[in-house]
Amino acid sequence: MPVIEFNVIIAYVFGLILLYIVGWVLLVPLKIVIKLIYNGILGGIILIVINVIGSFMNIHIGVNPLTALTAGVLGIPGVVLLLILQLIFKT
Repeated sequence: MPVIEFNVIIAYVFGLILLYIVGWVLLVPLKIVIKLIYNGILGGIILIVINVIGSFMNIHIGVNPLTALTAGVLGIPGVVLLLILQLIFKT
């Protein structure tokens, strides 16, 4: 019958703890990236829909890097912010 030494058990426990820590460190940024991608897609779709529907009401948000970044990072609140700014500073 094989004998398991105490050092081997400690090594396995240390390996499991290390695996948990590495998994957690990799998972937290992945959640942030997934959230940014989701916000970006949703913000872009809403920006396009507002431009299509807003053409009937003379509302247009220009799509440039700044508006795309605002809509992408903030999502729906970013598009609402762009709409409010568009209505305030309409020329």
